[in-house]
Amino acid sequence: MKQLDDTPKSRAGISRSDRPTDRRRCLRVRSRTPVLIWGLLFLCLVVLGGGKANQIWISDNRDGTYKNPIIFADYSDPDVIGVGDDFYMTASSFNSSPGLPILHSRDLVNWAIIGHAIQHQLPEQVFDKPQHGNGVWAPALRHRNGEFFIYYPDPDFGIYVVKAKNPAGPWSRPILIKAAKGWIDPCPFWDDDGTGYLVFAWAKSRSGINSILTISRLSPDGMKVIDDGKTVFDGRPDHPTIEGPKLYKRKGYYYIFAPAGGVANGWQTVLRSRNIYGPYEDRIVMDKGKTEINGPHQGAWVELKSGESWFIHFQDRGVYGRITHLQPMKWIDDWPVIGDDQDGDGKGEPVLRHRKPDVGKRFTILGQQTSDEFNVKLLGLQWQWQANYESRWMSLAARTGWLRLLAEPLPDRASNLWGAANVLLQKLPAPEFSVTTRIDFGSLGPKAKAGLVVMGMNYSYLAVERDESGFKLAKYSCINAPEGAEERREAEAAFPGPTAVLKVSMSQGGFCEFSFSSDGRTFIPVGERFKAREGKWIGAKVGLFCLGGRTGNNGYADFDWLRYEAKEE
Repeated sequence: MKQLDDTPKSRAGISRSDRPTDRRRCLRVRSRTPVLIWGLLFLCLVVLGGGKANQIWISDNRDGTYKNPIIFADYSDPDVIGVGDDFYMTASSFNSSPGLPILHSRDLVNWAIIGHAIQHQLPEQVFDKPQHGNGVWAPALRHRNGEFFIYYPDPDFGIYVVKAKNPAGPWSRPILIKAAKGWIDPCPFWDDDGTGYLVFAWAKSRSGINSILTISRLSPDGMKVIDDGKTVFDGRPDHPTIEGPKLYKRKGYYYIFAPAGGVANGWQTVLRSRNIYGPYEDRIVMDKGKTEINGPHQGAWVELKSGESWFIHFQDRGVYGRITHLQPMKWIDDWPVIGDDQDGDGKGEPVLRHRKPDVGKRFTILGQQTSDEFNVKLLGLQWQWQANYESRWMSLAARTGWLRLLAEPLPDRASNLWGAANVLLQKLPAPEFSVTTRIDFGSLGPKAKAGLVVMGMNYSYLAVERDESGFKLAKYSCINAPEGAEERREAEAAFPGPTAVLKVSMSQGGFCEFSFSSDGRTFIPVGERFKAREGKWIGAKVGLFCLGGRTGNNGYADFDWLRYEAKEE
């Protein structure tokens, strides 16, 4: 068991006095940055307190091969592009803030978060409150004329665009280019003559229709939709729930890559036509086959300088969310074949292990950022809130080397944490792991509580709370949180404090066990084993919170660090 470290916080290998004060200084690089500079960028992300890489799930096998998933974390609806020698990814972020994560790679296997394209979702008065499952749905990332563009849908408001010179940011404020209800999964395309188009799908929950794809015209600068579009494909006979279209052109053919059949059990469809408006031929180019990779769902085609083609997609793993896979892809008779096509019928199945993409060099082996030592004045890029962030919720400057969470009251309309905006969370990074955090709770006010939570439509947490008799450790759970269910108190123990180490260990299937320690060495289990559950369109998450009563001085809690470790055998 890792011991509690009370020494000055130089754990990342650099003393605090030598650290840059703002991680954003490390991100001011051009999109076609040399390899050395990108290496330095990642080192900046690592040595600054919020960027410690996860060594729990590494997809690079260190022998020239990789294993799937390449990212064992919830990056739903990934879109990927190559610019120079660099690759960039974004994904759906729904109600979470900041939104539209931007990830970077040099080899399509090792990825690191470098920023977010949205700091506050619009309309702000809507997304200042948790809007689970709403907000940013499947985006498309493109690079044109020296600028990066992300087109993303809000199924209730329409199609937005954000743009930036540098993928790490800053990004522009979102611009609503088409007010619409039910338009989803937009992807822009500029033809050889510069004419702009936008292909998109439909959300039945908002529009009453789905399983069709539509193409509209874009203004030359791509900042306005100039017609209501034309239906180019009806998937209802053979490709129900077709969605997530990505539009490309190759050798005179227009191709629309679009998954169908549903997230859990669907397949990857590709459409082909000599005319952008069709008619389109259709073909299933990848499905589950004999593998255990259900779906496999929505993603992006990337072509390398070496001439190789690759396809990045997600797989729905329930409580773990929609994790990211990388598949080899080849062209046969001007049709893409994705994955391993053993019988030569033109339809592949996902691979679990494969040779890495030929990018000409080998690069740093990475894992997703997870642990955070709270050593600098910015949170790690892996953190997100349940709604638009407000500065009064936290401070990284009030106490050097600690994260202070202020005890905000639960909103009047909320009956549990599902309705609390100020819950600080990050994605699950692996099938099995443990998380520990050291909390100083001595400044909590009466009726306030703070702790470590596994969040989803069912959730559970271990917290320190203060009442008239003093401090207690208590384990709670909530089943069917979106329906307003009340939390159930499972167990409690008096704990004088003022510090404790809280721990949750997750095993295969999302089974969680909570424990606590006074010294960081000996942990005492508390409460019942909890089965984590996914959120709305997302996986479960792990994080921190601090809540107070609705009146009076609620105080605060300080967190020294949050650390991930491989689960002990």
